[in-house]
Amino acid sequence: MANAFFKVPTPNNEPVKSYAPGSKERAELKAQLAVYKATQTDVPMIINGKEVHTDNKVAMHPPHEKKHILGHYSKGNATHVEAAIDAALAAKEAWENTAWEHRAAIFLKAAELLAGPYRAKLNASTMLAQSKNAFQAEIDAACELIDFFRYNVQYMTQLYTEQPDSNPGMWNRLEHRPLEGFVFAITPFNFTSICANLCAAPAMMGNVVVWKPAETQIYSAKVIMDLFKDAGLPDGVINLVLADGPATGDVIFNHKEFAGLHFTGSTGVFQNLWRTIGNNISKYNAYPRIVGETGGKDYVIAHPTANANEVATALSRGAFEYQGQKCSAASRAYIPQSMWPAVKDSLQKDLASMKMGSVEDFSNFINAVISETAFDKISAYIDRAVADEGVEVVAGGTYDKSEGYFIAPTVLRVDDPKYTTMCEELFGPVLTIYVYEDDKFEETIDILDGSSPYALTGALFAVDRQVIEKAAHRLRHTAGNFYINDKPTGAVVGQQPFGGGRASGTNDKAGSILNLLRWVSPRTIKETFVPPTDYRYPFLDEA
Repeated sequence: MANAFFKVPTPNNEPVKSYAPGSKERAELKAQLAVYKATQTDVPMIINGKEVHTDNKVAMHPPHEKKHILGHYSKGNATHVEAAIDAALAAKEAWENTAWEHRAAIFLKAAELLAGPYRAKLNASTMLAQSKNAFQAEIDAACELIDFFRYNVQYMTQLYTEQPDSNPGMWNRLEHRPLEGFVFAITPFNFTSICANLCAAPAMMGNVVVWKPAETQIYSAKVIMDLFKDAGLPDGVINLVLADGPATGDVIFNHKEFAGLHFTGSTGVFQNLWRTIGNNISKYNAYPRIVGETGGKDYVIAHPTANANEVATALSRGAFEYQGQKCSAASRAYIPQSMWPAVKDSLQKDLASMKMGSVEDFSNFINAVISETAFDKISAYIDRAVADEGVEVVAGGTYDKSEGYFIAPTVLRVDDPKYTTMCEELFGPVLTIYVYEDDKFEETIDILDGSSPYALTGALFAVDRQVIEKAAHRLRHTAGNFYINDKPTGAVVGQQPFGGGRASGTNDKAGSILNLLRWVSPRTIKETFVPPTDYRYPFLDEA
């Protein structure tokens, strides 16, 4: 039995490796890419720590090389979801009674394994199956996930050490219990780190998890499950199911032990899940925790005092890194008339220099969008923009899916600030710009605020400090992550916890103590050392 309050290692953000020519990490990553490319991987479901294979095999392809087969995954059904729930609940008692320092040690070990022998594996799997270049994979699959593991351990200890005061003769204590039941994690394709953290954060706090990843992220999900196993996570704590969404949801959301949803994905899906949970609320043992990060229509607004080159660079990076498939990607911008010629020229030069192609060629800045469905949706928006009056195609506007799902980085300038691509989430490499008259900055802020239901990320560029102060206050509800003179992407764990409001989610800030609070149920304990033996209070005495 532990008899000490343990101090965990102080977390630091994992350094981002350069992958420069001649570097050790570049050689290791290239070698791992070659191994994965030459091997067809069979991805099973993982239920109670056991591999579960089915006869229903589904092929996995790189989005940038759709004819190549990376392997197959075993598609499950409702019976596998039920088995995963049963496995989680069977593991629950032992796991929630595992001392916190041993839970912490598992994820600290996972961080070290990922920083070392798993780094190339998880980066390479993310590059091939999700079409991320080496740098985007490094900052996501390696560095951000390592940071999630390390910082969440620190936040967990912080949470446990915060205790109430006690009056003389008593001792007040506060404990944070895991939720009663199981947590369901639904994860997206675009950030491998988010996928692992949506499972790991509840598990770290003593919960058990059923995990359904996006189909296009299953390849790297297998590596994550291998990482958890090698770190010492007990069987049944996190269970991987690979079944259709409706079939999975029908089992999950009708189960009385459903205790929480950890979700990242589309706004429409999240709202439907919330509606389903609400309709089923009488079936559950307790009110489920619902945590979700959803869509965004993220903006950059520049004041006439801003630096044009800084604005243009923020747009080039913020809009087109990972093909604009970040929840935080800049997809609309408001540029003053006096600055527009310089910004336009810089953007055109930047985009003309961006190479597009396979992730295996490290000189490619742009890779493929995730799927044919995404390709068709985004290209349809581009076709409409090309045909519409009042829209100028500043750059790009082309696409090709003969070999992979490639869409050239596209910049549109519109006359109407409420044009479709200024308001709707595209989730691809399309940036729409509205050019406003210099003396209408405040009116433009009002237009910005009313153009989208989302409030995830946003960026303000200005030099005038009074402008920054006033505009930042005016825009305070338009973004859960707000940037001053920086692009609206690239949140770092421990520095800028991520999450938005309005239709962008519950703003529970992954990578902070706020998120961990959602996965525990506090219990206050009052112990009186010498209890009273007479019910009478002094006020009852006669004078």
